[in-house]
Amino acid sequence: MVHFEASPERSAGRAADRGGLAPVTYLPGASPTDQADAAADDAADERDHAEKLLLQRLRGRSLSVVEAEKLLRSTDIDEEAVQEMLERFTELHYLDDEKLADQIMHSHHERKGLGRSGVSAEMRQRGLGAELIAEKLEEMPDDEAERATELALKRVTQLDRFDDATIDRRLTGFLMRKGYASSVVRDAVKAALASRRGSGRASTVRFR
Repeated sequence: MVHFEASPERSAGRAADRGGLAPVTYLPGASPTDQADAAADDAADERDHAEKLLLQRLRGRSLSVVEAEKLLRSTDIDEEAVQEMLERFTELHYLDDEKLADQIMHSHHERKGLGRSGVSAEMRQRGLGAELIAEKLEEMPDDEAERATELALKRVTQLDRFDDATIDRRLTGFLMRKGYASSVVRDAVKAALASRRGSGRASTVRFR
């Protein structure tokens, strides 16, 4: 953009008319030092914006390092600034993949009842590393059969109006979506159907 130099009197007059200060413009004759300072100021503003954006997202929920990196790369900061910010936020424990993995285990396994494969899929989707995922899955209690059966027994009470074949199909799909192994699902569905028959609510069985 070409800037035309106005006299100090005219510039001041226009600024006074607007009730503010005259805008600062860089003249064609500005020194390289001035231009470098302006570029440095722009870079600092971009880093400040990126940091505020990351902090805002972290207030909403925890992020993995991979998720934070993708967010920072969507801004205008350079690669060096991205890595520097990731390292700093990790040192401050604002970014903590292990803590995030524990949160996923609690929310998806303990609260939502997901099985191992369901928990593993969520961790992969959030960008956690394979080694960390394997380590956390090892920490999970070996209670998939009990959890699946508990879910099936609870779910079957909501399916009274259906016959056994339909219930079998629906319970199987429900537990498979939760991430339970097929062998665990079969046993849980059998237990649920047996409890239904024992309560006298079973309808005519239709074999597929």
